[in-house]
Amino acid sequence: MEETMETRHRARLAIVELVNMLSVPMSLNAIVRLNVPDAIWQGGTNTPLTASQILTKVLPSGGGDAENLQRILRMLTSYGVFAEVLDDTDRAERKYSLTEIGKMLVTDADGLSCASYVLQHHQDELMKAWPLVHEAVVDPKSEPFVKANGEPAYTYYGKRPEMIGLMRKAMSGVSVPFMKAMLEAYSGFDGIQRLVDVGGSAGHCLRMILQKNPNIREGINFDLPEVVAKAPNFPDTMTR
Repeated sequence: MEETMETRHRARLAIVELVNMLSVPMSLNAIVRLNVPDAIWQGGTNTPLTASQILTKVLPSGGGDAENLQRILRMLTSYGVFAEVLDDTDRAERKYSLTEIGKMLVTDADGLSCASYVLQHHQDELMKAWPLVHEAVVDPKSEPFVKANGEPAYTYYGKRPEMIGLMRKAMSGVSVPFMKAMLEAYSGFDGIQRLVDVGGSAGHCLRMILQKNPNIREGINFDLPEVVAKAPNFPDTMTR
């Protein structure tokens, strides 16, 4: 394809956006840590709020910088996480509500959401490994996580219950909604009497399958010992 000035401009903008893409997950991490989605949702009202109003909810003791929060909100608005509303009485007063994407970060009745998934992916230990990814190409025996933290990821996690807990909650927050949708249309469990969920984490998906398919007499949640040790006990479910 013949290169034109326009294609060069588009390519330049594209590479700049890719370089700055780090700001998106880091901003998501920030609004989850500040509990912004739950503050806006307020039991389902999803009423547009200004950055200052949000700040009073996430920091009820006072303080904080509404302007810095607004910068994060506006940036994530451009990626469809929030919807921005301009007040008709004061066009300078911007308000923010949650889009369908943003609602994925709201804690549901079971205490789950995709917010834990955001936090789990941006833990310090994982973030330290990412700058070393190129070394896995130079030396395939080199694991970035090991180089950054001194031991393999699952060994490291197994010694830290808080990390296992976050990972378990993150996996449930992502998998449960998908399983609900799948079970509405999938009938492939008919005739099965024993079902093993390999890598089943907290066992929520297995529980949902068993509830929908009473023909399954035994369900086995199979995962690492440190993972299933804290998994909740569900009727007719074994953890291994």
